[in-house]
Amino acid sequence: MHFELSHEHTMLVDTVRAFVEAELYPHEDLVERTDAVPPELAAEIQAKAIAVGLYSANMPEALGGGGLDNLGVALLERELGRASYGLQMLVARPSNILRGCTGDQVDEYLLPTIRGERHDCLAMTEPNAGSDVRSMQTRAVRQGDDYVINGTKHFISHADMADFVVLFAATDVEQTKSGPKKKITGFLVDLDSPGLTVRRGPGCVSHRGYHQCELFFDDCKVPARKRLGEEGKGFDLMGEWLGATRLTVAATSVGRGRRVLDMATQWAATRQQFGQPIGRFQGTGFKLADMATELEAADLLTLQAAWKCDQGRMSDSDAAMAKLFASEALARITDNALQIFGGMGLMNSLPLERFWRDARVERIWDGTSEIQRHIISRAMLRAHGA
Repeated sequence: MHFELSHEHTMLVDTVRAFVEAELYPHEDLVERTDAVPPELAAEIQAKAIAVGLYSANMPEALGGGGLDNLGVALLERELGRASYGLQMLVARPSNILRGCTGDQVDEYLLPTIRGERHDCLAMTEPNAGSDVRSMQTRAVRQGDDYVINGTKHFISHADMADFVVLFAATDVEQTKSGPKKKITGFLVDLDSPGLTVRRGPGCVSHRGYHQCELFFDDCKVPARKRLGEEGKGFDLMGEWLGATRLTVAATSVGRGRRVLDMATQWAATRQQFGQPIGRFQGTGFKLADMATELEAADLLTLQAAWKCDQGRMSDSDAAMAKLFASEALARITDNALQIFGGMGLMNSLPLERFWRDARVERIWDGTSEIQRHIISRAMLRAHGA
């Protein structure tokens, strides 16, 4: 077993961290205050990310991407995770599912997205279909050379900054041991398509400047050539390409946790009460010890899962464990940091209360903590025939 990063991975971490501190941190207060990223700033950050080779780093080098392996992507996400989501998402990592593009889709969607000329978003969640994806009600009906789509999607991240959506809709029903289930199909849909309306969703306490939207499909006609993968195979497509997104949440949680722990440690070392630094009191020092231990465990779980992914051996449980533990550890770390800072931690003159708010959503999106526990326990029981 070898736990040291390679020279290349170490250089990657140093490069990304320097970029985040120089190009993203200075704009966090603006984004937090206005709940928006000015278009000119977004363009500037994207251009700088392209210039240093961080843009589309998760995509194969042969397609114009950075060619990082999964471990490298996890390290990238960990360092970007230190910064405001509204800013770090501008260092775009196009959805892995776009690698499922074929034929004309490659030139129309995949390659322009890698180059930064187009921007994608992903639409699965609906008002009545969150964790239970196969209960989605958005329907795509084949009519000649087109599909006609009707339905609603919500909680669609950064659709207001994208120009096309990777959409999943029901196209049929199949009988399973658990009863009838929707057969899901993927589509590439331009956001300016007739019959498609994009609307900004309700405001969220987490990740200001990183907006979620609602998509309304009203007899929206999509050419069959824009179907992503085979009809009815969308659920398999999700599993093949989207599993690594849970590692993104885990890595982001680790990066954010490290920034919070650094702040709490510095405060505990310099804040004086009763004639000594508060970190010398066990009530504070033990919190720091627990935070550091949990963070180290979360990091190891995440990097191990990413390494397994590179070996073609990552299981659903590996990704679920990393996502579950790292996101819940981040919640405890931010809460303990607030306790260490006391009243100052809740003041908006410090970023700590933002980290606390932002941490809450990590246990919900990309699969709730309950779904992760379901995945893990199901795999354990199946091994015993249950």
